Formats: sequence, C-alpha cells, structure tokens
Amino acid sequence: MEIQQESFRRHIALAKKHGKALVIHDRDAHEDVLRILTEEGAPERTVFHCYSGDEAMARVCGQAGYYLSFAGPVTFPANHHLRAALAVTPMDRILVETDAPFLTPAPFRGRPNAPYLIPVTLRAMAQVKGVEEDELAAAVAANTARAFDY
Repeated sequence: MEIQQESFRRHIALAKKHGKALVIHDRDAHEDVLRILTEEGAPERTVFHCYSGDEAMARVCGQAGYYLSFAGPVTFPANHHLRAALAVTPMDRILVETDAPFLTPAPFRGRPNAPYLIPVTLRAMAQVKGVEEDELAAAVAANTARAFDY
C-alpha cells in the first residue's frame, strides 16, 4: 500500500508538471485517494475514471472541482449508491465512458462493452439527473473537452 501511495503521489506531480489531466481509477481506496489529493494538491483537471464512490464522496469531489466519469455500473439495479452519487454531481463535472470491453450497461451485461453502448449509459444517467438526453450529452461533450484540454 505504501508503494502504491508513493506512486500515486508521483503521478499527481507528473500531471501538474506537464499540465495534464490526472485520471484516477480508485478502487476500494476512496479515503486514501481523497486524503492524498488534499495533501499533494490536486492537478487543475482531476478525473475519477469508472467512479465507484458514494454520494458523500461525490459531494466532496464536486466541491473540489473533480470530474466523475460514470460507466455501465450506474445502470445496474443494485448500484443505488452510484445513482445517488450521480444525482449530486454538478452537471459541469459529469463524464461518461465504456471501460470497454468491461462494465457493459444493463440490459446488455455479459456482452463485451463498446462505444456503441454509451447512449444506453447516458440515457440512464439523464433519467437520474432529471434532464433530457441531449442536454446531458451536450454537458458531457463540453466537460470532456475541458477535462482533457481539447
């Protein structure tokens, strides 16, 4: 764990040094990740890939200006915590992804994931946010451009 944390600190430093987005796959380390981001000072653009935290963490991330990228698991019936997190995530901080070939959205679980299934995930996300799909898609496109500086 100590080696992973040191590596994470170095990744943060590299992202800041080169002006790149820091993309984090946080798996079962929410408190440590948030603590280290605070200790090191997060890069201007910080993205939580395949966001897996809960509503409380999403609030912290939103206040810090981090981007939260949601994948197929937000559509799984049992993942109420992800939908609660999405519900409180500011519109200007939401991203969507496939994590292909993994994390295929419901009802297509069991098949390989691919970009053509993004609309399935986005549609479910729009329902959670209470917005039209086009509105969320436009927000995600703008957020993606900002997060990855293009």
